[in-house]
Amino acid sequence: MKTSNEVLTARAEAVARGVSHVTSVVCDRAQNAEIWDLEGRRYIDFAAGIAVCNTGHNHPDVKAAVIAQLDRFTHTSFNVAMYPQYVELAQRLNALVPGSGPRKTILVSTGAEAVENAVKVARVATGRSAVIAFSAAFHGRTMMTMALTGKVTPYKAGFGPFPAEVFHARFPDEAAGITVEDSIASIHDIFHEDVDPARVAAIIIEPVQGEGGFNIAPVALLQALRKLCDDHGILLIVDEIQTGFGRTGALFAHARAGIEADIVTMAKGIAGGYPLAAVTGRADLMDAAAIGGLGGTYAGSPVACAAALAVLGVIEREDLCARAEAIGQTIEARLVDLRARARKGVIGDIRRLGAMVAMELRSAEAPHAADPALTRALIAEAQKQGLILISCGTKGNVIRFLMPLTIPDAHLEEGLAILEQSLAALDVLSPRLANAS
Repeated sequence: MKTSNEVLTARAEAVARGVSHVTSVVCDRAQNAEIWDLEGRRYIDFAAGIAVCNTGHNHPDVKAAVIAQLDRFTHTSFNVAMYPQYVELAQRLNALVPGSGPRKTILVSTGAEAVENAVKVARVATGRSAVIAFSAAFHGRTMMTMALTGKVTPYKAGFGPFPAEVFHARFPDEAAGITVEDSIASIHDIFHEDVDPARVAAIIIEPVQGEGGFNIAPVALLQALRKLCDDHGILLIVDEIQTGFGRTGALFAHARAGIEADIVTMAKGIAGGYPLAAVTGRADLMDAAAIGGLGGTYAGSPVACAAALAVLGVIEREDLCARAEAIGQTIEARLVDLRARARKGVIGDIRRLGAMVAMELRSAEAPHAADPALTRALIAEAQKQGLILISCGTKGNVIRFLMPLTIPDAHLEEGLAILEQSLAALDVLSPRLANAS
């Protein structure tokens, strides 16, 4: 068997430079919230494959469902020979996505593909073409989703031109003094300066901006967007790709705002690590496309559908929505304590919705300035000590916590202890207070 260093060397020679890697961990096996590398080193996983393994690595129920499906068949293409797993999963999602009227679903393979199809549905259903997204948004790396994404480097730099008639409103930012009212006003500015609202097909928003820094959309914003869309005949697309399937303490985050979306995109946590995504929306909208206008060769893989059905069962039986809230409270309490013990101003804002938790790191020399170098150093130090962390944020200075929702309390505490030790090693914690701990 190759060593991790041999794989990393081969990677540099064989894999395109544009594919990033946050850590240098080369995985050999994983179970729940633990990962072992090729040398047998063990890590606590606070990333979960970027919010994919909400039910943990290799959950026995998901594994059993996949093995059972592999014994039947792996692929026919739903467009050629249908299978009940696709239909059953669509039925489940139609019933679970918040909404008072009939829903219909299409299954695809990736989050970006789900967003692309949501835009297609919105355009064909409304006969309009323009789409409004938000600053700091992330919706994917395909051409349309890059256009929707509100961050240039590294996602958009050098890849244009992008599809036309995509506009960006301002996302609320308390630190920058951008209020919900400012955000809604910026949409009206777009209506006045860039595009007639009668030409806008949809507004798309993440209930919590993932790559943007775990910026939480205020309830007032989501409710105001619902009204604005209703006033102008615009469809509201809610991107639940990172927030979905229990991560925020609810199955879908926008349910916490008491609103209904016209179209919802899903991926990541939907199938426990198997490539699958979904678009669920009002039945009349989802039926607007002509036969053959939606779908794909691999769309709705039967193996991934079997995994997703098992994931939904695990979330319900193990009450992972409640577990997410408990995990989030534990992390938040620890981070608040660490901030109180850290060098003044280095640990900045702490944001949380359920188990989606973020910690900003700032410069000790320049108060309030982002410190991406410290963020990278913390990720590297945590890896040395046996903890996998990942970052986000438009300035690269946010640590995001995305451990599996099935993580045992002992492993959660172990990971948080490593985080504390890593901060101490980087001289973030005050020496006196760090020694006292």
